[in-house]
Amino acid sequence: MDILERIVAHKKIEVGGRKQIVSTKQLERSRHFNRTVYSLKEFLLRPDKSGIIAEFKRYSPSKKDINTTSSVKDVTTAYAKARVSGISVLTDTKFFKGTSTDLIIARKHNEVPILRKEFIVDEYQLLEAKAIGADAILLIAECLEKDHLARLAKFAKSLGLEVLTEIHSAEQLPKLTEDIDIVGVNNRNLKTFKVDLQHSKELFHKIPAHYVRISESGISHPDTIVDLKQHGFQGFLIGENFMKTLDPGAACSAFIAEVREKLKVIV
Repeated sequence: MDILERIVAHKKIEVGGRKQIVSTKQLERSRHFNRTVYSLKEFLLRPDKSGIIAEFKRYSPSKKDINTTSSVKDVTTAYAKARVSGISVLTDTKFFKGTSTDLIIARKHNEVPILRKEFIVDEYQLLEAKAIGADAILLIAECLEKDHLARLAKFAKSLGLEVLTEIHSAEQLPKLTEDIDIVGVNNRNLKTFKVDLQHSKELFHKIPAHYVRISESGISHPDTIVDLKQHGFQGFLIGENFMKTLDPGAACSAFIAEVREKLKVIV
């Protein structure tokens, strides 16, 4: 069993346990449940934003501890000040040491779209996402059958959430549906955790143009953003690159400033 299979197997058990503790009725009574979401799709396309979704990430199974000292509030507010298009918050505890509380804190202090970065396998997790203040959710094509992904996407949209679907290969393209807003190409193989940026370039033109198309993972240099923009990508999810520094917010700000300078030269 590879790492993705282990995560998904555990997630099904975990979600089943949470359903016994917090009912759907309780989730629907959350103060965030009826709020209008910030559109991640729109923020990715706004010219005054960077197109970058910056992540708050403490740990990963492949890199182990990434950042165990920076606070959610400090990092995410600095990201927003740097004009990111969105903030991604990992909420998986067992494998990534994240929590739903992290997203709740990020929501409290920011007025930008927040993506719940999670291994979603059940509609209950979408209700949770809405209840804790997320604006968008992630569906990973590699761990969902086509019909299952379609049901989850449709339900997310019914809740007013936007849907980012992550693919890793052309074989997953038939899983895309009309309820998906953003398609992300993950440059990291979720089975081996190896990174290859060529995945994004090879898959870009195979993804229907009506989706906002973003590149995810393995992005660590402003030149990569410039290169991927020239290939047509409209957004970029950056996970570990900022978080591995002592000051993720400052690293994000400097990164975005350098991207803007490089793009000025090209124009």
